[in-house]
Amino acid sequence: MATPLSYSKFIAALKGEGLKVIEHKTDGKSPASHNRNHKGAWGPVHGVMIHHTVTKGHDNTIEICRKGYSGLPGPLCHGVICKQGHIHVVGYGRANHAGLGDDDVLDAVIAEKKVPADNEANTDGNSRFYGFECENLGDGKDPWPAVQVESIVRASAALLRAHKWNVKGEGVESVIGHKEWQPGKVDPRGIKGDMDGIRDRVEERLQHDASWSPADDKPEPKPEATKPAYPDIWVHNSSNVTQKPGIWYRQLFGENRRAILSDACIYDVAVNITLQRLAPGVQVQGRFVTYDVKTQQRILVGPIMEAVGSDGSTFAQFTAKGVLAAGQDLQFEILAWAKADYTSTYRLAQGHKL
Repeated sequence: MATPLSYSKFIAALKGEGLKVIEHKTDGKSPASHNRNHKGAWGPVHGVMIHHTVTKGHDNTIEICRKGYSGLPGPLCHGVICKQGHIHVVGYGRANHAGLGDDDVLDAVIAEKKVPADNEANTDGNSRFYGFECENLGDGKDPWPAVQVESIVRASAALLRAHKWNVKGEGVESVIGHKEWQPGKVDPRGIKGDMDGIRDRVEERLQHDASWSPADDKPEPKPEATKPAYPDIWVHNSSNVTQKPGIWYRQLFGENRRAILSDACIYDVAVNITLQRLAPGVQVQGRFVTYDVKTQQRILVGPIMEAVGSDGSTFAQFTAKGVLAAGQDLQFEILAWAKADYTSTYRLAQGHKL
């Protein structure tokens, strides 16, 4: 059990690890007073949680994380790690970043043991974890610059070092991804080596003092040339659409279009949907539907896939493989068994024509 660091010690720990820290005021006040403490406990803290933002643009990302948005007030984390590797501190205290997660995962973090697979959302994480949002679309295509990943490692190591967590020499288990905490989450997505790679680097860093740099021991490797994960199909839309519970809604993709594909082809596609105003545990269903382009009559309705709503934003992914003939298009529909209206805020379809 650990009392959260004071704000000044939090800032000092980050700077001591060689990070550039930029503090963002709210209403003219220090980030130290910008929090959600009036909604619940802040502490005891047990670990560090890493996220991706699903946003684009440096300033826009910081403002969203500082202020929040309709249905989820800010701050949405303690620090935003931008692509330049700077830490933008937007709040301190309880923040809307972790939501409800698995108590077995929390027990493992406290015990500094490898976390089990998350399958429940029954424990408040906003009071238990420091949170860092990382500027990235989280689509498997948006790059993670080396300097940004290094800052994730340093920020995590700074807090572990300050709290003397993971001193048993059995690996670094106090750093987890949002996807390891809450069922249905996928963040952070696309980092080389995933969270195990981050933990390995944090563990290595903790074997040195806070001023150590990997460049002191070995040259930074040249970035590998990688083929984009989804080179053929890439269509998205970020408009807010209010939807009623228990009704199938075709999702809007691209500029004033609904179709993901309108072409004769074999496809392998994934759809990522972000939903707001869903209560934790609400059942979300999705299905791919083939339509006739001219008549917009259904030709084939695919199998129903399911996801689970979560506290705050709900990120759900649905996948399909199939064949389109000439004159057909592929669309996607979603339904939520909610008790009130909810909002579809972001839709991204990505994949391959085979």
